[in-house]
Amino acid sequence: MRVDLAASYGEERLPRYTSYPTAPHFSAAIGAKTYAGWLAQLPAGASASLYLHVPFCREMCWYCGCHTQIVRRDELIAAYQRTLRSEIALVADTIGRRIKVEHIHFGGGTPTIMAPEAFAELVAEMRRAFFVLPSAEIAVEIDPRTLTADMVEALRLSGVNRASLGVQSFDPVVQRAINRVQSFEQTASVVEMLRRAGINGINFDLIYGLPHQTVASCLDTVRRSLLLAPDRFSVFGYAHVPEFKKHQRMINEGVLPDGLARHDQACAIANALKEAGYVQIGLDHFARPDDSMAVAFKDRTLRRNFQGYTTDQGEVLLGFGASAIGHLPQGYVQNEVQIGAYAEGITAGCLATAKGYGLTDDDRLRADIIERIMCEFGADLGDICARHGAEPEAMLRSASRLKPLISDGVVRLDGDRLAVAKDSRFLVRSVAAAFDAHLDPGKQLHSRAV
Repeated sequence: MRVDLAASYGEERLPRYTSYPTAPHFSAAIGAKTYAGWLAQLPAGASASLYLHVPFCREMCWYCGCHTQIVRRDELIAAYQRTLRSEIALVADTIGRRIKVEHIHFGGGTPTIMAPEAFAELVAEMRRAFFVLPSAEIAVEIDPRTLTADMVEALRLSGVNRASLGVQSFDPVVQRAINRVQSFEQTASVVEMLRRAGINGINFDLIYGLPHQTVASCLDTVRRSLLLAPDRFSVFGYAHVPEFKKHQRMINEGVLPDGLARHDQACAIANALKEAGYVQIGLDHFARPDDSMAVAFKDRTLRRNFQGYTTDQGEVLLGFGASAIGHLPQGYVQNEVQIGAYAEGITAGCLATAKGYGLTDDDRLRADIIERIMCEFGADLGDICARHGAEPEAMLRSASRLKPLISDGVVRLDGDRLAVAKDSRFLVRSVAAAFDAHLDPGKQLHSRAV
C-alpha cells in the first residue's frame, strides 16, 4: 500500500457506501403513506431480510457512532420490545401476506440488553408475521461485557446462528480512553458459551484509529483475537464526528492517530489477518476461506447493505425500530430516530417512517456501479450500463473525480472495465465516490477515507 496516496486522499471525508444515495440525502418527502404503498406493491414472489434496531446500552462507549442511549430501567426496554412487536404486525398487515424471510439481523445499541424471554417473544412474533425460512441466518450484535447464560439459551432456542461481538481493542490504555473496559477473558468466556450453545458463526468487530492506538497494540489485539478463532472479522476506522455525536467530545483529539498512522494500523491488521489465513473481503471484512462470505466474494455474488458486506441477495430489507432503515425496490425509508416519536406513531397504528428516498433510474445505475466497486474492487461498466440502458462513455464523462485517480495509478481503465490497483485498494471509497452524483465534498458528514 502506498503511503503517498494515503497522504493525498486519506483525509477526505467519504461515505462507506452501505447504500446509494446515502442516508444524508433522505428527505421528509417520503413518509408513512409512501412506505405503505411500497409495501403493498411488493411482488408476489419477493423475499425479505429483517433488521431490528435496539437503541439501548448500559453505558456509552465514547467512540460510538450508532443511534443509542443509556438506560437503567428495564421497563423502558420492555416497552420498546412491545412496540417492536406492534410494528412487525403492522408492516406484515400492510404487505398483506406472509412474505419469506432469509436473513434477520439484530443491531444496536445492545440487542441482548432485552430480557431473555422478551427476545424470544420478539423472534416468535417475527415467525408468526413472516415465513422465516429454516435456512435463514439470524444474527445478533453482542456486547460481551453484559451477555448472560440465560440470554445465550434464549438465543439458542430462538434459532440464532451468528453472533457479532464488539471487541474494538484489547489494549487497556485504549479501552480506558474510549470508556469500554473489556478483558480478553470476558470475550473468551462469551465465545465459549456461544459455541457450547451451537451458535458457531462468530464475528469480531475491531477498530483502528482510536485514541492512544498504535500498530503494536493493533497487532496484539489481532494476536489475542486469533486465539479465539472467529469465522469473520470486521475492521473499521474510527469516525470522529463530535459535532454529530456529542459523547465523542470525551475523547482527547490530541491522542488520536493522524491519517498516516491510521493507514499503518489498517495495513498491519489486514496483513496479520491474511497471514493467519483469512481472505480479505472488500474494504474492511475478513473471513475464513470456507466461510460463505469468502465464497460469495470469490463467486462475485457479494453484496453490500447497511450492515456492511453481506451474502444476502434480496432486494427487500425491512427495518424495525427507532432510526431503522429499510430498502425496497422503489427506494429507502427510515423510521423516526427519537424513541418517543417512533413509539407514538406505532402505538397510533401508523408506520413510523420519518424520511426516505425514491430511487431514479440514474440512482439505480450508479448504485450498481458503486456496489461492484466496493465488493469487487472493479466494475464492468459496459455490462452494468447495458443492463440499465445507459452508455458507459456518458457515465465516465460524468465521473470527473476519476481522472486524478487514474493519473495517480489508483485506477486502471481498460476499455469499459474499471479496476482498482491492488496496492491502492484501501482507497476503494475514493473510487466509488467518483460515481456519486450526490456527493458534496464541502460537508463533513462522513468518516475519513483512510
